[in-house]
Amino acid sequence: MKLALIVDDHPVVRAAIRIVLQAEGFKQIYEASEGNEVISLIREHKPQLVILDLNLPVLGGLEVLARIKANDLHCRVLVFSTHEPMFYQERCVRAGAMAYVTKTNQLEQLRNAIRAVVSGHTFFSALPDHFSTLNAVQITEKQMIEQLSDRELSIFAQLGRGKSNKAIAEDMHLSHKTVSTYKTRLMKKLGVNSAVHLRDFAKRNHVI
Repeated sequence: MKLALIVDDHPVVRAAIRIVLQAEGFKQIYEASEGNEVISLIREHKPQLVILDLNLPVLGGLEVLARIKANDLHCRVLVFSTHEPMFYQERCVRAGAMAYVTKTNQLEQLRNAIRAVVSGHTFFSALPDHFSTLNAVQITEKQMIEQLSDRELSIFAQLGRGKSNKAIAEDMHLSHKTVSTYKTRLMKKLGVNSAVHLRDFAKRNHVI
């Protein structure tokens, strides 16, 4: 029997994914809305396919991928995210994901990715060669972002969307002080001196 797990914090998105999965023959479909629920659900139900968002409460999708890999759990992961693939797709590949689809695409793209992964194939976007079109400053900024850890990138993206330290701390179950430390570290690593500049940095580099 074909089993799947949907991990997304938006009920409407989960409902849309469920319809696609049912059309592809999945009979049992489980759901999670927080990243910290995923490992126990995979162990309990042993789904063949996990459809994973990256922007999740408590534990982000990149960290979920890392834990799936660290625990040697055998499931095929398809990342379905609002994030543009430029800074996220390669990280997901390294962490073991078999597909990356952005939510801006039609659901037909998700359906094609599901079919590919179920058949044992990967499904990733062909990324343009940004180094041929970006100027030297932008290339340097891209390299700075690529040096961030997965958690730093996750917090950077949330700060880029204008979320407060308090809101990020609540979502990720971290202390306000921890988030503040990450913010200070990010500003130092990226060479900016204000939250406004941090948001601008995120936007112009398509982190959000």
